[in-house]
Amino acid sequence: MKKLIAILALCIASTGVMAQTAPQPMAGSPRMERMMQQLQERFAAANTTHDGKLTLAQAQTGMPRVAQHFNEIDTQKQGYVTLAQIEQFMAQRAGSH
Repeated sequence: MKKLIAILALCIASTGVMAQTAPQPMAGSPRMERMMQQLQERFAAANTTHDGKLTLAQAQTGMPRVAQHFNEIDTQKQGYVTLAQIEQFMAQRAGSH
């Protein structure tokens, strides 16, 4: 749980963002819910086209930590990532450490 919180904190600290409709698979404690809300807000702010998709350029500008792991998150090699993909990546990283 501490590692998940650390990963969330890194993503949240990387910039500002809020997704249109975001599943919350990692929700639970009030602290975790606040962190997920902040992640959603940072995603929304970085997603300047408001299409629910973050390109590498948008990630580099708005969510540098996501940009660092962009190719790992974009598993389907579509050239963009969604909030759900970022959350899934974070959950996988937290579970593997």
